[in-house]
Amino acid sequence: MSQPYYETMYILRPDIPEEEVENHLTKYRDIVVEAGAEVLDSQMRGKRRLAYPVDKNKEGIYVQLSHNGDGQQVAPLERAMRLSEDVIRYLTVKQHGPLPTPRAVSTPEPDSPVETEVQAT
Repeated sequence: MSQPYYETMYILRPDIPEEEVENHLTKYRDIVVEAGAEVLDSQMRGKRRLAYPVDKNKEGIYVQLSHNGDGQQVAPLERAMRLSEDVIRYLTVKQHGPLPTPRAVSTPEPDSPVETEVQAT
């Protein structure tokens, strides 16, 4: 039987700089860990157009945070998001199913040559 976990999706204002987005991500991860929970995965979904304007914003930066715990981490996390002026929407959902696995992001080295395999026919 699989154990429940939580997914929090939040939308940041589109005009904040990239380093500020990273600061928010780190801040919310720390809140989850301080509450005794485990961060399973976090994903930047990027800037997307909203279905309707929210606080005069037509776009937003979507971020997803998956965390595992007894549920005590949800209240402080949502309180911090509610008090932040940069978060325009947030939603936490309790999920049932297999735990998400962190996605490994691999980027090629910029200076390394790319090896190609040529087959003779």
